[in-house]
Amino acid sequence: MESNNKTQVNKDLQAKTIHVSRTFNAPLKTVWRAYTEPELLDQWWGPKPWRAETKSMDFSVGGYWLYAMVGPNEERHWARADYTAINAPENFAAKDGFCDEHGVLNEEMPRSAWENVFTETPEGTLVSIKIVFEKEEYMQATLDMGFEQGFLMGISQLEELLKTL
Repeated sequence: MESNNKTQVNKDLQAKTIHVSRTFNAPLKTVWRAYTEPELLDQWWGPKPWRAETKSMDFSVGGYWLYAMVGPNEERHWARADYTAINAPENFAAKDGFCDEHGVLNEEMPRSAWENVFTETPEGTLVSIKIVFEKEEYMQATLDMGFEQGFLMGISQLEELLKTL
């Protein structure tokens, strides 16, 4: 288990699972909004100097979030999260993958299933994320792409954003 500013990351390659948890000093409804509203997601999702740019979002079961990770030279890497379950404001699940700018999934790249759980605590809101991969090599490829470092940077940016909401 590793920690970065209160963020816990547990990687289990054999189980093909990454668990991330973090308690934010913010009300549950505010944290939920930051994870489910594109205008807020675009402010924290992804590591600087990269930024997220939402093309479309239908936050409903069967809907999806289509977004680009935009680099410092305006290069774009597209991704989409397909929502598979939503129980507002306690949890939602999605299947994440790389795609083109029209949302057509790249079947050669790994996909992962995300479960996001939001729990009100005396300290604020605990966010627990479970990411499951179909194969060990998919998880390893995602880690090799810098997932952990990038996600931790995004979480730090979320903490800063929550102070302003």
